[in-house]
Amino acid sequence: MKILKNKWFAKFARKENIPDARLLHTVMEIEAGKIDADYGGGVIKQRIARSHEGKSGGYRSVILYRQGTRAFFVYGFSKSAHDNISESEIREFKALAKITLALSDIDLERLIEAGVYQEVKSDAEK
Repeated sequence: MKILKNKWFAKFARKENIPDARLLHTVMEIEAGKIDADYGGGVIKQRIARSHEGKSGGYRSVILYRQGTRAFFVYGFSKSAHDNISESEIREFKALAKITLALSDIDLERLIEAGVYQEVKSDAEK
């Protein structure tokens, strides 16, 4: 399973102090079938808990996801800053998912090397 975050999400996670370990845990929950909202087309909205708090007041993430193979964290927001994502945003994320989830391994490696995506790693892998 390859788990990645785009540049925008990496900056958001750094600013909000969301460690990679929490992102890995989020994907483990998705893999176990605990999905908060499945919009279809490989687009999932999943809650991420704040440090020392529950998920209800935490963050929301948009993940482009293909079971067992790839997960891309592409957008995040705090519930207090943004209530939900709109229908037009969902359509845009679905279009992005169609392209992103179809990338070959070679193309994906090139995008990682170019800094478009970063791998989400456990503390042991860093």
